[in-house]
Amino acid sequence: MATKIRLARGGSNKRPFYAIVISDSRMPRDGRFLEKVGTYNPLLAKDSEERVKMDLERVQFWLDRGAQPTDRVLRFLETAGLRTKSERSNPNKAQPGKKAVERAKQRAEKAAAGAEE
Repeated sequence: MATKIRLARGGSNKRPFYAIVISDSRMPRDGRFLEKVGTYNPLLAKDSEERVKMDLERVQFWLDRGAQPTDRVLRFLETAGLRTKSERSNPNKAQPGKKAVERAKQRAEKAAAGAEE
């Protein structure tokens, strides 16, 4: 069975609250899971102790048995020190979109025309 460590959403509209769960990868996001190993409350401040709570021993148990964490859970594990921080490669993230490039070009042309007069 391919197991995943992932988030299961709870909470009401506009008030998200997530459970960190171990589940079969074929199950739906909020569906059946094997074990709940923690919680994540994104509404709390980033430096709050209550924002992410995990039972690190159980998480390590499942990691040793081949459970694959999702990207978000992997970041939590990096912060907790269970995984080493990996280099994320997204070269297009820092580049502006087409419209932003066009607007910047138009501003530069206007500035150049204004400087000539």
